[in-house]
Amino acid sequence: MRETVKRNGKSMTLIDLSDKLKNSTSEFEPSPHKIKYSAHKQAVRTTKKLLGLWKEYWLEGEGWAVEDVKLSTHSGTHIDAPYHYGSTMESGEPARTIDEVPLSWCYGDGVVLSMSHKQAGEAITIDDLQAELSRIDYKLKPFDIVLIRTDASKYFENKGYEFRHPGLIRSSTEWLVNHGVKMIGIDAWGLDRPFNILAKEALEGETQFWEAHLYGREKEYLQIEKLTNLDQLPKPYGFKVSAFPVNIEKASAGWARVVAIMED
Repeated sequence: MRETVKRNGKSMTLIDLSDKLKNSTSEFEPSPHKIKYSAHKQAVRTTKKLLGLWKEYWLEGEGWAVEDVKLSTHSGTHIDAPYHYGSTMESGEPARTIDEVPLSWCYGDGVVLSMSHKQAGEAITIDDLQAELSRIDYKLKPFDIVLIRTDASKYFENKGYEFRHPGLIRSSTEWLVNHGVKMIGIDAWGLDRPFNILAKEALEGETQFWEAHLYGREKEYLQIEKLTNLDQLPKPYGFKVSAFPVNIEKASAGWARVVAIMED
């Protein structure tokens, strides 16, 4: 979704970077989700039973619509809190849950780093990040929100989506976080490389499984997973990102409506 609005003489463009959660996306999620829709006529039957109010008491015979949703906090576009990576930090301090993360980390200057040339399963290295920053002539600063574009989001509703992306490795994650970046997003199933690659390497003793995530135990940072429309941003920087998670007590993640905001 792209929307341009004018208010108080100023023009602003909003681009939705969040994928749409629906029943057809359940297969590849961490746990199956289900959206049950109750249409307006169901409400009429409910108020008849509980309050004695039948359809003649409703405008045009329609009551309210309601959806019952069962899903994981990691379903759809969501933000991972440090608690997702482990219960404690290496310092021994408890890891922050999603309701404890600073709101200031969730709004800031955005920069898109295109890694769409990388193949599924490949590592996104420090050299890759530096080359792209050089190409777009941008210097990272603290609290930038870095968005990694892989174009894997084009396969969001297809079987095997969770295996279609390149991903960050420990060293490249550390490099970004050491530049003061507190939020890293990706338009793919996860920030790390796909599980099939990670598991193979871990079993062969080559790498630490889930290495990019686990760096967050050493130095905390947030992740946005399952973004979309990064290819619709007209420029790689010069816009704000709003990515506030739903406030769920003691949770490892929270769903988010992530939006890029550009003032013309």
